[in-house]
Amino acid sequence: MTHPKTLIAIALSLALSNLLAQPAFAQTSPVTATAPAGLYQALGEKPGITRLMDDFVNRVVKDPRIGGHFKDVKPAALKESLTDQICQLSGGPCKYEGADMKSAHADMDINKGHFNALVEVLQSAMDAQGIPFAQQNRLLALLAPMHRDVITIR
Repeated sequence: MTHPKTLIAIALSLALSNLLAQPAFAQTSPVTATAPAGLYQALGEKPGITRLMDDFVNRVVKDPRIGGHFKDVKPAALKESLTDQICQLSGGPCKYEGADMKSAHADMDINKGHFNALVEVLQSAMDAQGIPFAQQNRLLALLAPMHRDVITIR
């Protein structure tokens, strides 16, 4: 029997593959996307998002598939920037003032596999932080459209 987490990972990969296959005009800009009601609170507000991003960055820099992309990044600055970005996207009072995703990833040689690995690491961090699966999906739905700006190798 297949483990439920394996089924979830397969479903997530299929969903992301479907999003990646959609034409650009079908994507919603994450900057203008409306956060689902209550997502910020479901993520634990700023303290919960800070814990999540601490966990996520600690995992992602060690991940053998994608950790190399973060070798020149200061983890503390990345955690702070991601916390503000997720806080804002989820409907919180924070203001993300970092680079746009296209500029931030322009020279990073990121492919679809790297993007999917990053999503898997984020899902593992959300699991570890006890974020319910439905709330994980709500956050991922806000982040998924960024793939067009993050993936630089087609």
